[in-house]
Amino acid sequence: MKIGLLGAGRIGRIHGLNVAARGDAALAAVTDAMPEAAAALAAATGAKATGAEAILADPAIDAVLICTPTDTHADLIEQAVSAGKAVFCEKPVDLDAARIRRCLATVEKSGKPLMIGFNRRFDPNFAALEKRLREGEAGAIEIVTVISRDPTPPPVDYVKRSGGLFRDMMIHDFDMARFLLAEEPVEVFALGSALVDKAIGEAGDVDTAAVVMKTASGRIAQISNSRRATYGYDQRIEVHGSKGMLRAGNIHETTVEIATGQGFRADPVQNFFLERYAAAYRAELDAFIAACSGKAAASPTGLDGLKAQILADAATESARTGQPVRVDLGDR
Repeated sequence: MKIGLLGAGRIGRIHGLNVAARGDAALAAVTDAMPEAAAALAAATGAKATGAEAILADPAIDAVLICTPTDTHADLIEQAVSAGKAVFCEKPVDLDAARIRRCLATVEKSGKPLMIGFNRRFDPNFAALEKRLREGEAGAIEIVTVISRDPTPPPVDYVKRSGGLFRDMMIHDFDMARFLLAEEPVEVFALGSALVDKAIGEAGDVDTAAVVMKTASGRIAQISNSRRATYGYDQRIEVHGSKGMLRAGNIHETTVEIATGQGFRADPVQNFFLERYAAAYRAELDAFIAACSGKAAASPTGLDGLKAQILADAATESARTGQPVRVDLGDR
């Protein structure tokens, strides 16, 4: 199958190189707002650097990967499915839930698959934990804990257009919590502070946050986010159940440890998200191509993207008001 890439930034380049390395798909064309980025990736993969309109209009291209800025996602999804193409889109679909609903209606009408880039579901360790959780090793789920802390905060200019920590950073964790809980949250309570960079607070956002969610049966999920982790990119999950606990930890730069009179010391954890989730990006592409070929249903879906956005909106409101917010994630 032939794939077109819309957006050749950091994540787009990873996806493009992963497509080019496959034997069952080809990167046919790439575009980016920065022509030099598209040209560099085209040269590295043998793809053609062209415009978005040309990619969407090309009947030989079967699917597109959307890795452009967030405010272009919904429009490009609609244009792509209307042109008969399967779509993979990086999160989020949009920062407005109503706009996401309109977009998903267009997708449903087209009958084309749409997959959203919640890549953490495809991390080998997280996926193995979820599988063992479903097999009942931990028993009935009681508490899900998701920890996500970035090594350094993003530039303030990025923060101003990102939609805020809950919609930009924690949205991955809302999806992971739903993925593990296997029951929809009905209540969200959030707290946030600007402890890392005062300029982030002055821009109207937070850089340190915690969220607690509860399902109808009483299961609890707790999420911890920080824009600063001095020890590397901190990505951990834990599920406590009636029979025990399942936990997936960080990935270190190497597995080497040294033991001295002062104790044991390991290498730092991987420090960059593209490195930390390299295997997840490859597995994610496997799943998308399987969906395009009819071997499996697309997952995570646009509906998963909408539900994560609703949770992010609720957390934003809760942090602002200091009150828990009820949510309904039933049929949307």
